[in-house]
Amino acid sequence: MWTNTCCSHPRPNETIKDAANRRLFEEMGMSCVLKIRTNFIYKTPFENGLTEHELDYVLLGTSNQNPSINREEVENYKWMLMSDIKNDIFLNPNQYTSWFKIALEKVF
Repeated sequence: MWTNTCCSHPRPNETIKDAANRRLFEEMGMSCVLKIRTNFIYKTPFENGLTEHELDYVLLGTSNQNPSINREEVENYKWMLMSDIKNDIFLNPNQYTSWFKIALEKVF
């Protein structure tokens, strides 16, 4: 499924921004100045009987770097215009994670 660039669980005494920067570099080989845009709590049951119930933060940043993905963390990536993402989610909602769709609505 397609989702946000990276996810993080902060370590003890690590800020949300520090955790996000660490994971952005570990997963995508990139760094940039990140800003917290919003946060939200979601609860989503899955077909396998599991449920995710999390507090998520959404951070945004810009970079001119090309990703150098860590294959142990990332299977693939693609660049898309926001309008194309929204259209693709409308056409193929099951190809995107539930939290990504929520985050997108909150930020854009």
